[in-house]
Amino acid sequence: MSIKKKLYSEIDSSMLKGIPNPEKVKPYEVKIKQPEITFLGVYEQPDFATLYILMYPNGKVVELKSLKLYLQQYRDVVISYERLLNQVYEHLQKVYLPQRLRLVLDCNPRGGISSRLTIDSDWEALGGKEEYKEWREDTW
Repeated sequence: MSIKKKLYSEIDSSMLKGIPNPEKVKPYEVKIKQPEITFLGVYEQPDFATLYILMYPNGKVVELKSLKLYLQQYRDVVISYERLLNQVYEHLQKVYLPQRLRLVLDCNPRGGISSRLTIDSDWEALGGKEEYKEWREDTW
């Protein structure tokens, strides 16, 4: 039995749903951890990672079930760590328009080597003001 592999371009970001932000005045941060994101690596072998999401919401917050279903789409997708991180970042930015979005992807070791990838809307290279540049790498 073979698994039908999908292209990363087939991932449906419209599955991501938001709920109205109940706090209109006070700022706060939302931290979400998905400890079991799975996908197919570039050699079509199963890869496993933990995804950390830090978000300062604007008008809407993440509806968690929709995030779970969205991420499950990657299970049969051949995709590199880098493209996965950047695509999830782009989709979350587009759907939720947060004040700040930081993603950390901790990939399980493969061949004895583990990888951690980070992207943050606060970085100047992404149009941010680098207000949080003093934060340690572990911050998510």
